[in-house]
Amino acid sequence: MWPFPRRESVALYHRSDCGHIPPPNMSVPPSFVVVAPSRTLPTLRDFLGDVTAVELEADALIALEQLDTRSVLLDMSDVASGLDFIARTKQRLPEIVIAVVAPSREALAEALKAGAEAGVEGMTDRDAILALIDKLRDRAQLTADATRFRRRAEAVLSLANFENIVGTHPAMQQLLRRVAQVAQTRATVLIQGESGTGKELVAAAIHQNSKRCEGPLVRLNCAALAEAVLESELFGHERGAFTGAITRRDGRFKHADGGTLFLDEVSEIPPGVQVKLLRFLQEREFERVGGNETLKVDVRLVAATNRNLRSLVEDGRFREDLYYRLSVVHLEVPPLRARPSDILVLADHFLRDVAEEEGESVEGFTEAAREAMLAYPWPGNVRELRNCIEQAFVFAEHERIDLADLPIAGAPRRADGLRVMIPGATMGEIERYAILETLRAVQGSTVKAANILGISQRTIQYRLKEWGIDARNGSPESER
Repeated sequence: MWPFPRRESVALYHRSDCGHIPPPNMSVPPSFVVVAPSRTLPTLRDFLGDVTAVELEADALIALEQLDTRSVLLDMSDVASGLDFIARTKQRLPEIVIAVVAPSREALAEALKAGAEAGVEGMTDRDAILALIDKLRDRAQLTADATRFRRRAEAVLSLANFENIVGTHPAMQQLLRRVAQVAQTRATVLIQGESGTGKELVAAAIHQNSKRCEGPLVRLNCAALAEAVLESELFGHERGAFTGAITRRDGRFKHADGGTLFLDEVSEIPPGVQVKLLRFLQEREFERVGGNETLKVDVRLVAATNRNLRSLVEDGRFREDLYYRLSVVHLEVPPLRARPSDILVLADHFLRDVAEEEGESVEGFTEAAREAMLAYPWPGNVRELRNCIEQAFVFAEHERIDLADLPIAGAPRRADGLRVMIPGATMGEIERYAILETLRAVQGSTVKAANILGISQRTIQYRLKEWGIDARNGSPESER
């Protein structure tokens, strides 16, 4: 008889009634369910108290579904049956956390390999099994929380509108999930990415999927205006504030009241205007140029830049306090070369758009044209790709766009490209190429590279150590 104290008081489920639904007064699912061979169930009941239990020989999965439990403590006395139960549970109810009490070290290893999350060897160590039960509860709660957060994010994403953004690569899907989530808040957003990656489209998606979507989306390119003009464009001016100010004029903040103001190239804002922008973000108020009246507006600010604002702060060219006010939420738009699986998807999309605008039809691209687009590094990103497709459409002489029609036909290609490596490359070579090229695209950031590749940062760091490359100053370029 195992010297276990009673842990809970809930009904025991034997084979005769394992098909029953839990009593109506059981408002929450049991913290864990014991699954064990019939010969050990009586001992387990005496050992653990009146726990919820299911015979392993019965259809335990049906009982677990009806119980809506989050975790299972499995008695692995019958190793073969236990392993079969783990495999079927992970296939049918993957969110259930399974811990095992195994008769041997070998059986425990097999159970963990089959999908169990934790376990102990033998049933004689009281403290170890009690600790396992507590761990099972904690792990089940963490799993339930993670599932709830994931489903909430998926629900938000399913309702989001991204009609103008095309991208199936994992890096883009992750970006869209974050856009959908941040759109529901009032947080100020900083979007960073190279020129031509689609930062303005991301800003528009944030507005379209927010509660402000009925309000205006006002855009302003901060790099295109002199300091005095930019200040007036943002905050407006009073009559006589400067030469030529013959009437009072409202600025973009006033025009965006109730909606979103998108400031592109925010890194180019002069220091004097940075101070006034900071005041607005802190106080949500401003004055027109040449005026004393304090105005308040309800505006959500989204900013974008293709420069590294953190570096500008360190160089003293951008206010640190403004940087932190702008980057409450930071989104990074990946360059096109970092999501190669989207190249042909985007090319087909742009070709359909151009053909529809011109009222003509085209069958698509030849294989040579597709190969060339995949091999080209696209320094101008998505904008360059669209311009390329538009030009190719104009000059195409056949029903399908060929290599000769593309303006990149004579451009340098990456001779070491992945398409060149296959067939004939080993999986190790392909993995090395993917990691190093992605690190090159994100300036050596292992965090960004891990997000793009869908692997852990630790995996990348391990591979770099194995290859003798320092991610900080031994970039893929220096490695070659």
